Amino acid sequence: MEEQALDIQHLFSLSGKVALVTGGSRGIGRMMAQGLLQAGAKVYITARKTQACDEAAQALSAFGDCVSLPADISDVQGREVIRQALQTREGRLDILINNAGAAWGQSFEQYPESAFEKLMNLNVTSVFALTRDLTPLLETAAQPGEPARVINLGSMDGLHIPTVHRTGSYAYTASKAAVHHLTKHLACELGPREITVNAVAPGYFPSKMSDHVFDNFGDDIISNSLLKRTGRAEEMAGIAVYLCSRAGAYTHGAIIPVDGGTSVNHQHARD
Repeated sequence: MEEQALDIQHLFSLSGKVALVTGGSRGIGRMMAQGLLQAGAKVYITARKTQACDEAAQALSAFGDCVSLPADISDVQGREVIRQALQTREGRLDILINNAGAAWGQSFEQYPESAFEKLMNLNVTSVFALTRDLTPLLETAAQPGEPARVINLGSMDGLHIPTVHRTGSYAYTASKAAVHHLTKHLACELGPREITVNAVAPGYFPSKMSDHVFDNFGDDIISNSLLKRTGRAEEMAGIAVYLCSRAGAYTHGAIIPVDGGTSVNHQHARD
């Protein structure tokens, strides 16, 4: 059989797609939003703070059609604001990136139960609830051979126990491990509906959440990566474009580390 040349631009194009990126005003969410925009998608971003969301959407509009949709996804009413806005404005949703999340670091003896309540609600329950609530819009967009996409943000810390920052992150690691398992469960539920569900497990990328870790343990972070560096924005944008494009249409139920090999490196932090 004669091989046919691939149309690479078409393979990775998101032209005409409608996407929602939660927590898209900064950090990894913003990196992914920019990647989707530059691949041709129309992107809605959420953030709890209206001003931050509006300013980020305005800046990202340099790369495509980006719309601010301020809302608190940890709240039932906030999720309903998102659902109604997308239903009214678009009537469908091709891509959902569940990125919004939080971390909590504290010593074992002082680690509060409230940390588990907050992080499990935002990092896990909200991922499930928003995906459930937006599934009808995802089903409307889905077509045979061209599924709608859900990407959940896990973490390399859901794959291993981090030691580099020398601080207990019990609720965070547990919540991200839960996101990975939830992703597989959602894949079983939504795959037959032509909706793929995958998780990305990032390592250290520059973001407000990790600034203090970089400031205090930057050298250890780099040495603990098998590639001896931290992540770049283009690499987080790239994995998002891959999973949302035709190139990633057969990737389903996967947990994909983007961490420079840190999660398979068993070195521990120096004393």
